[in-house]
Amino acid sequence: MQNLIVAIVQAKLFWEDKQANFNHFETGFFSKMQPGEADLVILPEMFNSGFSMNVQGLAERMDGPSVNWLITQSAKLNCQIGGSLIIEEEGKFFNRFVITSKKGIESFYDKRHLFRMANENNYFNAGAKRVIHELKGWKILLQVCYDLRFPVFSRNRNINGKKEYDALIYTANWPEKRSFIWKNLIQARAIENQVYVLGINRVGVDGNEINYSGDSCAIDPWGNVVLNCGSNSESIQFVQLLANEMEKIKTSFPAFLDADDFENFL
Repeated sequence: MQNLIVAIVQAKLFWEDKQANFNHFETGFFSKMQPGEADLVILPEMFNSGFSMNVQGLAERMDGPSVNWLITQSAKLNCQIGGSLIIEEEGKFFNRFVITSKKGIESFYDKRHLFRMANENNYFNAGAKRVIHELKGWKILLQVCYDLRFPVFSRNRNINGKKEYDALIYTANWPEKRSFIWKNLIQARAIENQVYVLGINRVGVDGNEINYSGDSCAIDPWGNVVLNCGSNSESIQFVQLLANEMEKIKTSFPAFLDADDFENFL
């Protein structure tokens, strides 16, 4: 495992306007980066449209323009890039977290917990499995927004005396009025799973007049805030995930070895 540099993009999103969002990410954020400066760049949930239920008008295939744009930007920046978007497969719609490299699609995860308070469950199909993305020796669990509220789904399992994953990423459109919950649950997920946790959230107002304050952050395996992107402003910030911190907590405080196996209680 090597140290991993992740760029967190806290951005406003243009409502249901893919090209405007592409242009904004390119000129407002990517233009400030040097190729190879980051290993992984993460964009907010539904980075190309905002949190819209307009599945018929916005959905794409995996070989559509938005995924191809991610691949193109990955090549330009010489890194992997991820974010979620609306994907259609066989008449079903998914809020899909896709990670690309210059080679193409590296991993994808379909959001498991659909936000019923916005009727997301009436338009999308829930994902059926967890996905762990591997990069530079790191195992990274991919999650989307509302998944944050369900700790059993993200629980780091003991696999033959080793942690199942090393980092946890949430890409989100999490409203400002529940920012207190966002901040506290992200920190809790880091502490209970003893991993780095990154939360990438948008700012601005969407087409439903919902305000987002951002509050994107990175928490280390001990629960310390190592990056705080602040509230109500756009930024691209970098955080280094340290391999020695993962080794240190594993050897000095291996609480994960005493974790319950939830399958025994279901």
